[in-house]
Amino acid sequence: MSHVYLVGFMGAGKSTVGRLLAARLEMPFVDLDERIEARSGRSVDEIFAATGEPGFRVREHDELVSLEQESPAIVACGGGVILSDENRAFLKRTGTVVYVKVTAAEALARVGDSHTRPLLAGGGAQIASTILQAREALYRAVADITVDTVGKTPDRVVDEILGGMDRVSE
Repeated sequence: MSHVYLVGFMGAGKSTVGRLLAARLEMPFVDLDERIEARSGRSVDEIFAATGEPGFRVREHDELVSLEQESPAIVACGGGVILSDENRAFLKRTGTVVYVKVTAAEALARVGDSHTRPLLAGGGAQIASTILQAREALYRAVADITVDTVGKTPDRVVDEILGGMDRVSE
């Protein structure tokens, strides 16, 4: 088995679902943002403040491609990983991509205080909707499997991902 990448907007549940999926499949779990923070010694917010989004995206890309040398894992990707053509090609080439779908309104309800999300700072609902709308086609294009999370428990989402993986492997 290869990596399983979970992509989608902030608040979609990629980390929560990823941990459950990893446990069910008895695979390691990697949260890409957590790895970036651990390696840089700074939070995502601090990286954005110091280097802007471009600086963060370089770190994100480097961490993503480093996974090619590792054993297959369930990987929760940051919401913007799909913005790079190179990242999208890497995801498709090295694993199964699951689009964990959420609406902007549901995402905001889940993440709560938008001050902890650098791209939402000062704008909340309007910015979330605009960002999600801009990324939607990219999430869909890279996905092998799409699972809508709205109104579903994390366990139900995992069940749907597993069902989708069975269909993809047939």
